[in-house]
Amino acid sequence: MELRRNLPLLMSVCFLSQMGGFMILPLFPLYIDQLGLSGWEMGLIFGMFYLGKVAGGLPASALYRQVGVKMSLVLMLLMFAICTAGFAIASAPLFLGVLRLMQGMASTGLTVIVRSIISDGGNMDNRGLYNGYISSSEGGGMILGPVISGWLALHVPLSVPFWLVACCCLIAMVAVVGMQNEATHKSSGLTRIPEVEDSEALASASADQAFRQEENAQDHASNKKTSGTGTIPIPLTGYITVHVLEMSAYAVFLTYFALYATQIMQWDAFSASLAFTVAGLSTLLAAPFVGFLSDRLGDRLLLCILGMFLIGVEVVVFLSTAAHLWVYIGMFLGGIGGACYMDSFFAHIGDHTPEANRSPLIGKIVSSAEIGSMVSPLLAALLMETLSLYAVFIFNLLLIAAAIAVQAVMRSRYRVRQK
Repeated sequence: MELRRNLPLLMSVCFLSQMGGFMILPLFPLYIDQLGLSGWEMGLIFGMFYLGKVAGGLPASALYRQVGVKMSLVLMLLMFAICTAGFAIASAPLFLGVLRLMQGMASTGLTVIVRSIISDGGNMDNRGLYNGYISSSEGGGMILGPVISGWLALHVPLSVPFWLVACCCLIAMVAVVGMQNEATHKSSGLTRIPEVEDSEALASASADQAFRQEENAQDHASNKKTSGTGTIPIPLTGYITVHVLEMSAYAVFLTYFALYATQIMQWDAFSASLAFTVAGLSTLLAAPFVGFLSDRLGDRLLLCILGMFLIGVEVVVFLSTAAHLWVYIGMFLGGIGGACYMDSFFAHIGDHTPEANRSPLIGKIVSSAEIGSMVSPLLAALLMETLSLYAVFIFNLLLIAAAIAVQAVMRSRYRVRQK
């Protein structure tokens, strides 16, 4: 897959899938309640989504390696569309749980496949930038999704946004099919071209292949130059630990901030929702720039640490004050921090992992991190019941501090091994 040519397509896929997920997020509890299901059934259905996210990483990486970019993206988008459309017509708790499980698998699958494409198709000079574009498109979806769903909920039945999300996924799927087929046709459709043009086309293809081999050789040489004796292997346990901590902190924030804002800071629902919009906007604007900085700086782990620090600043700000302006500034910094972390984290894995191992490694890391997304809100709920909401975000800060500490140790060892 020609990465630079198809980057806008990947951005569109991420934007539409992220927008669809965030359209559903605020409406799903209301929809389940409208169906008359109990709180226990609602919790079980929610849990099935995260179980699917845990289970989806490794199958997605295997699918990516077996059937390629086009088919793996198409299958994930089709699964997401079918599951989302199923919510609009289903009412049985068991069926809804199965759909939610499959949707979680598709969600993780898209993440694994897209980040694997960036890692495989990029190099040490552009992986941060390309991951930044992906993070930026996801930030745009985070902003637009709740706005659209909130407006629709005022004017149409709650099932309509689910149909709209399914249509968005199908549009993205058709775009993938059309673009890939067009590229294949251009590269292989030589039967109607005269023989001279055939020779020119073949010569051009050979030159292009030689250029690609040279580019790969340069990338490999760049890796050797960076690491001294060759590409430094990724310490899987360390990277899983870091990503579990980061995603755990994110899950706690996502689950409990609105509650903290309304109960502790005495905000209304609109002000709390606007805080998420500010964070999404800063991610949208900052991600390409911090990705470019990651490429130029060359110290991606330092950018990861900076990102987690800014996320910590975000939490400290709203624990310290209820003033809207200051909290929104904190949210803006947190959005930049999230972009710093995500862009540099996946770019670093791509830089220092052999191509054959990238997608399985990303699959393991992403799936493992979703375990943290499941467990940490439960621990936070226990803290809220036994202590207070304030304690929940102290727990959040401890997760962030632990992630920074682990990354600092890994960076120090990595720099020693470079010498």
